[in-house]
Amino acid sequence: MMLKRIRVTLAVISVLSLTMLFLDFTGVWREYFGWLAKIQFVPAILALNVAAIVGVIILTLLLGRVYCSVVCPLGIMQDVFTHIRGWFKIGGQKKNRFTYVAEHRAVRWSIAVLFIILLMIPTCHMIASLIEPYSEYGRIVSTVGTPIYDEANNLLADVAEKNDSMTFYTVYGSGVGVVTGIIGILTLIIVGLTSFLTGREYCNTICPVGTVLGFLSRFSLLKPWIDTSKCNGCGRCARNCKARCIDAKGHIIDYSRCVTCMDCLENCTTGAIRYGLRKGDKPVRVDNGRRAAMTTGVVIGGSLLMKATDEKIFDGGLATIIAKELPGRQKRIVPPGAISVKNLTNHCTGCQLCIVNCPNEVLRPSTSLTTLMQPMMEFEKGYCRPECNVCSQVCPVGAIKPISLEDRTATQVGVAVVDRSTCLSVTEGKKCGNCSRHCPVNAIEMVVIDKDDPASRLMPVVNESVCIGCGACENLCPVNPISAIHVEGREVHLTV
Repeated sequence: MMLKRIRVTLAVISVLSLTMLFLDFTGVWREYFGWLAKIQFVPAILALNVAAIVGVIILTLLLGRVYCSVVCPLGIMQDVFTHIRGWFKIGGQKKNRFTYVAEHRAVRWSIAVLFIILLMIPTCHMIASLIEPYSEYGRIVSTVGTPIYDEANNLLADVAEKNDSMTFYTVYGSGVGVVTGIIGILTLIIVGLTSFLTGREYCNTICPVGTVLGFLSRFSLLKPWIDTSKCNGCGRCARNCKARCIDAKGHIIDYSRCVTCMDCLENCTTGAIRYGLRKGDKPVRVDNGRRAAMTTGVVIGGSLLMKATDEKIFDGGLATIIAKELPGRQKRIVPPGAISVKNLTNHCTGCQLCIVNCPNEVLRPSTSLTTLMQPMMEFEKGYCRPECNVCSQVCPVGAIKPISLEDRTATQVGVAVVDRSTCLSVTEGKKCGNCSRHCPVNAIEMVVIDKDDPASRLMPVVNESVCIGCGACENLCPVNPISAIHVEGREVHLTV
């Protein structure tokens, strides 16, 4: 079946590309496929990406819910689990595995409305993101896929090193945190088990995107339909429908749940099910070759429109990165491009894309209930290098807006504060000055403690009008376990 082959091919390309956005640490993948994250439906809405929103709506009104089976990674993942189910005999049956069930309309719309309400309330924003499909998939890949991918790379790096090759190099991923990891694993278990047992039930009952697009797909121009003159009532279409939306006896398809996977067309032995235009009770068959070309054209055209290339970021090697313990920070630090703590809190869905792509290992998922899984900056493993703007380039929801490298170096996300009670220059009279020497913007000066004695000990003083809060001073301070200088975040970012 040509239509299904095209659909599966595009789905495989889509899900592999989106997965590699989380796994690839070289930055190459996001240069060519970063746009895929930005056309995900909820992220596009939060980012006010009008072109992507309109594109998804038009696509649904034309072709049905192909978004859920071609573009949405969580939807494609559910298809993988239902396919795996086909390998096993469940209830004595192997291939014919599903039965028609009525739509749980009240449950679907209750969850969708609640999701929209929670998404609009800043303090409840992250609760809503727990069932946002793209973010769910991001947390799953970040939790399960990233550690495996990094470890496999490091094994290859060891082999390459022994053979005097630089093809691979060792990486040290920052991870996504215990809380995010637990949520990611639980999401994988829930979605995976639901898909394995009931097909697209999660997609058609819990997922708010599925509910909204399902409503639009009722009015789609093209859709699968049953030619009753050819149907012999075998029920193969219903038994192989993972959305469980085909009532074979009544010759009815629930288009709000149909994800246009084309499985029914492939399994119909009499050619009674067709995909095309239907006018009233008189169906008009549409040439599949032309339809396939149209589908492909829409996807390719959309990709050319939405493609966003990122600048490749390389480690400047400014200084050795030393692991540190976290200070008792009073104000949260959010990445440059976030504009303010409020903007990030109101938009971020905690997909972890910025965290796993941070080359400096600075971003961490928050464990606070109101900002759960949203990124915040910590400097125990590295610092936010001024020549890096990766997080602003990969964010698909507008929580971290694109920022140029020039603006990045002038954006103050926080201000360094010196703890005189632990600073070696003050307490032990040592000529340290490590923070001053390594400050990339020269915001820290070493001045005499006693103004009346030019020969007195020197101590670091921060020029707040110049400091950008990059955390280099905090990360490179030799005082352990907690640095004698740390960064306090700005509620609203300033330009220095």
